[in-house]
Amino acid sequence: MSTITARLDTDTQTRLERLAAATSRSRSWLVAEAVKQYVAEQSWQMEAIEEGIREADAGNFASDDEVKEAFGRWGVNAK
Repeated sequence: MSTITARLDTDTQTRLERLAAATSRSRSWLVAEAVKQYVAEQSWQMEAIEEGIREADAGNFASDDEVKEAFGRWGVNAK
């Protein structure tokens, strides 16, 4: 484990303290969990974007008909 320092605005700090008291968790635990969740979500998105770029670089694109069909399923008239 390592220590990191973060600055929070007063409102967020107050809400964090209330949440810590209500959940019987420390502020540190709550912040660590929030950071873990954020990093996991952002990492997933970054990996999905990178995979899309690799596919595009390889020339793997949907055809015009596939795009129209996909939009049609959502009720959008793609011209």
